[in-house]
Amino acid sequence: MSINKPTKNTLKTAWHTLTSNSAWRWFQKAFVLIIFSLAVNHLATHDNFIDSESYRFPIEGFLSTIVLFILIGIITNLNFKFYKKKYFSKKIELATILWFMVSTLGYITVMYIPVNIILNIVVGGQTVFYYLLIGLLITLLLSFIFISILYAPDIYSLYKLSIKDAEITIESGAKITKLTYKNIACFYSENKIVYTVKNDGTTINTGFTLNELEEKVNDQMFFRVNRQIIIHKDAVDQIEKIENGKLNIRLKASIKNDAITKINISRYKRKAFMSWIQ
Repeated sequence: MSINKPTKNTLKTAWHTLTSNSAWRWFQKAFVLIIFSLAVNHLATHDNFIDSESYRFPIEGFLSTIVLFILIGIITNLNFKFYKKKYFSKKIELATILWFMVSTLGYITVMYIPVNIILNIVVGGQTVFYYLLIGLLITLLLSFIFISILYAPDIYSLYKLSIKDAEITIESGAKITKLTYKNIACFYSENKIVYTVKNDGTTINTGFTLNELEEKVNDQMFFRVNRQIIIHKDAVDQIEKIENGKLNIRLKASIKNDAITKINISRYKRKAFMSWIQ
């Protein structure tokens, strides 16, 4: 009986499956939480430094930090799911990421203050505003670092998906077609029907309106040049300045439609278009 050793490709595939699994992602987050809690508690006071003669493992602080950051993790995860569904699924931009971070820190603040006051009452202590404020500021700083470490890979993955691998489902009669953004040259409206133009010049009629598509697609990759046409950034072949401050756009795809063969951009949209294309 012969036993075949796993090939390099098989091992690579198995490793990729493991690392792409959601369970593995949660394991990574748990690992970061533990390391982060250990680091914070060992740096908190000199007695907790490993090289200190009076060193003892800060078990109380470590467990308290774990519980605190589990609560922070739950708040962050819920807020991330909300932003992922409402904002990140369409596009990833700096302003949205900042709002996600600010709103998350706001929710943490709302959680921290009453919890701190209740704990002080339970242990028979007194809430001092100064120490409450200092504790809150330190917690927010640590939370910012913690959230950045945990969610930077997720946000970057969503960013790559939103600009390269995102797709749109188009229903045309009885047919349903899935097209990735990179395979779309433009959308255009004619006789109240909106068509999708692929990079090879073929067209598919859709059930969308241009207004619906403008809301749906990523505006880092698509631009509505006029009332009839939305174009993809990579589909632009040539930009020409014409009279009265207008622009004439030629697409790479060969399309038998005069409205798309020569796309004019008004002088009112010229600045926004040039900012987008660059």
